[in-house]
Amino acid sequence: MAPAKILVVDDDPAVRNLIQRFLIKQNYQVEAAEDGKTALTLFEQFNPDLVILDVNLPDVTGFNLCQEMQSRNGVFVLMLTSRADEADKIRGFAKGADDYLTKPFGLGELEVRVGAILRRQRVITNAEQKRLVFEKLMIDPVRREVALNNQPVPLTALEFDLLHFLASHPGRVWRRAELIQEVWDYEYVGDQRVVDVHIGQIRKKIEIDASQPALIQTVRGVGYKFESPAHPQQLEAKS
Repeated sequence: MAPAKILVVDDDPAVRNLIQRFLIKQNYQVEAAEDGKTALTLFEQFNPDLVILDVNLPDVTGFNLCQEMQSRNGVFVLMLTSRADEADKIRGFAKGADDYLTKPFGLGELEVRVGAILRRQRVITNAEQKRLVFEKLMIDPVRREVALNNQPVPLTALEFDLLHFLASHPGRVWRRAELIQEVWDYEYVGDQRVVDVHIGQIRKKIEIDASQPALIQTVRGVGYKFESPAHPQQLEAKS
């Protein structure tokens, strides 16, 4: 199996070089960029599995660059910031980031976060290859595509993972901490409101009325559940 490809984007050469050297030692293929323009060029050429992206760049904000990259192929994004402000993190997650690291951070923590994100690219089992169809909503885990009324729904990588997980267990109520454990794939120590942000983003894209959601319902004091409008039809996904 080929090593994962990681693009590091940070305008601080000391941080950029440290991360690049460390990840190469972990047997990843790594490219690095110091600004948004270079990052986008490398992104097209290198086609990374994961982008480690600083929020503050000289020519573009990391938030906008994250959104631009996400719109192209749903790449995983780990954002770096010197700000501990939760509002920044919420904004980053809304733009499609998969995770956040606040500077300064330890290389051991970086290794855990990178490994957890990349594990979501695991081999899909036969059971998970089934397309889920709920009336007008279709979720295809192989192509990682969602369609509503036969129209494609643009989701970030994490939004897709969260929707597919909830829809795979219709009617079951999940606490935020459980969803973080199952979808993020490790113990997330930050603000659990990140789940609410992603749920809100998904609702805007698949619900008729996001203020009165029918598919992803809030269970007060507990968490969320996916409520099927009808029993799902499971179809073999096309590879």
